[in-house]
Amino acid sequence: MQYHVSIQGNDQAKGTFDQPFRTISRAAALAMAGDTVTVHAGVYREWVNPANGGTEDHRVVYKSAGDGEVVITGAERITDWEAEEDGVWSTEIPNSIFSVRNPFEVELSGDWLFDGAFPVHLGDVYLNCKSLYECDSVDKVRKPEVWPEAKYSKDSLLKFYAEVSSTTTKIWANFGGKDPRQENVEINVRPYCFWPEKPGLNYITVSGFTLRQASPQWAPPTDYQEGLIGPHWSKGWIIENNIISESKNVGISLGTKIGTGHTNKHMKGGTQREQEVILRALRSGWHKDNVGSHIVRGNVIHDCEQAGIVGHMGAAFSEISQNRIYNIHHKRLRHGAEVGGIKLHASLDTQINENTIYSCYRGVWLDWQAQGTRISRNIFFDNISEDFFVEVCHGPYMVDHNLFLSPMNFRNMAQGGAFAHNLFAGKFVVRSEITRTTPYHFPHETAMAGYSNITGGDDRYYNNIFLGDNDDMKEPVPITFFEHLPLKPRDDAGDDGKPFIDGVPDDSICYLHPVGLGGYDKHPNAKDKQWWEYTKEELAELGDAAKDFFIGNAVLPVAMGGNLHLNNAIPSSHESNAKTYEQKGIKVEINPTQGKVQIQVNEPKLLHGASAMLVTTDLLGKTYHSDMKYEQPDSTPYRFDSDFFRIKRPDADVTPGPFELTEKIGTIDFEF
Repeated sequence: MQYHVSIQGNDQAKGTFDQPFRTISRAAALAMAGDTVTVHAGVYREWVNPANGGTEDHRVVYKSAGDGEVVITGAERITDWEAEEDGVWSTEIPNSIFSVRNPFEVELSGDWLFDGAFPVHLGDVYLNCKSLYECDSVDKVRKPEVWPEAKYSKDSLLKFYAEVSSTTTKIWANFGGKDPRQENVEINVRPYCFWPEKPGLNYITVSGFTLRQASPQWAPPTDYQEGLIGPHWSKGWIIENNIISESKNVGISLGTKIGTGHTNKHMKGGTQREQEVILRALRSGWHKDNVGSHIVRGNVIHDCEQAGIVGHMGAAFSEISQNRIYNIHHKRLRHGAEVGGIKLHASLDTQINENTIYSCYRGVWLDWQAQGTRISRNIFFDNISEDFFVEVCHGPYMVDHNLFLSPMNFRNMAQGGAFAHNLFAGKFVVRSEITRTTPYHFPHETAMAGYSNITGGDDRYYNNIFLGDNDDMKEPVPITFFEHLPLKPRDDAGDDGKPFIDGVPDDSICYLHPVGLGGYDKHPNAKDKQWWEYTKEELAELGDAAKDFFIGNAVLPVAMGGNLHLNNAIPSSHESNAKTYEQKGIKVEINPTQGKVQIQVNEPKLLHGASAMLVTTDLLGKTYHSDMKYEQPDSTPYRFDSDFFRIKRPDADVTPGPFELTEKIGTIDFEF
């Protein structure tokens, strides 16, 4: 069945091309497996809550007609503004306008959300589709000040404040001198744009829409993970070629369903709560036959305050590719531990390929159970914290042919990663996490094979380029778990001569290493032995409180080869024959405003002769805990014989880094 929707339509009509429905919701109530809903140009102010899913062979397809932009928005336009003094405008709105909940009454809340300076609510006011900054008094609307945490300071001068009574919501706003009666001013009234209230609606396609201005709640892994759009714990969705923006929290959620979470965070520690959520999900059907296997591709996702894409367990076996994700968590009225362009827990066999992720707080964060995950041919730049964070995972996860161009590239609190043919132009954090016990799985399935803590190591680095950043820092420096560059001022050393951060517990400190692989120098080399226990001397340095715990915890080895270090990047002691040059050899220019990168290889000769090896599954071996090969989701082996642009590599004398170079002289330019 073919249904058509038009803003000139009527929900009492037949839903044909000649007699279209008025709302997408009317078609969504009827569409069944094999049906297509075609939506014509216009702005649709509604929450699309599909009633039915499809099958693998007969999907339910929602698509734009191609005759102009199709907007699905969670907002309503407000024109009844009255001028007050000091450039402030006010309006009073009946609470009956709100769907499900009044977002100006409901506070932003949830597990892993940190305290802030004042309560922040789910409601937002938009000036020409861009949200204002909430504040906590009318006086601060009248006398706006720059919010110090904002990435874009000037934008933070546009403020609003709201008060909710039993019948109405009054809003005061400062629009920076603009007249809201002449501009497009809206407020969000719906929590979602496209979201099934009922989980388990499989095989739905959503293609070609502009979806914006919704108010989903904060989405932690230990609770219901809402999003502006998402499958709500289903299988086989395709979300493609959409523009997704201005979610109060998450743009696309692939995460846990309602009722799966563990909300009583005050009774148990976070690791235990997370373990219980996983076991509860396994008991209730977390399996590749039921959940995951989504395709999220070709979307533009921006200005979402928690994450562009989030997912706990529900993103397993999925493909996230060719998306452009930027301006994620740029307002920073509240911060939390679930923030990033992409933030996934349990990304089993998930493929994150060919995305461009920039101007976010963090690029990609893989937390727990990144097993079989591949991160390939992505471009990262201008991210505030780091491009890539992997936390308490046992691997194997594969990272190849990426451009890591932010000041901090990688925060590693995991093990079992393989890195091949990447360009690293920033600093590293390498740290064990022995206090948390997390699961690993049988290959390519959700069934758990065991639990272990993270002693670190079990990583491989082959044929990467490390490009020094002209920083004088040559030794590791302490930073906090959520600290980013530039570092805050701190004392160089305590009474014992060791560097510290005043007031921060030792177990909350990471160490930031210069560009290169020096952070692995204290790990064993895989050529020498398969594991390493702490010596008595090393245990003594850790202190009496940690001795008992560290005894018997094996530090895992690392393997390296064929890596190239330019501009004084620092190689690891494990790679004694690493190619190292003082010359820069590669020039990187980024333009965050335009979202563009230019890379110039001005000394190609430096890149030749650094490596003779082709990286394959056989070279990479197996990870220690999961006893699993680095391989593709269908169990076929990796063979990295093509570069970033899929240009064929030779069988020997391959070029390190993302690009296979045939010319040995001259200048080679790449633009993205």
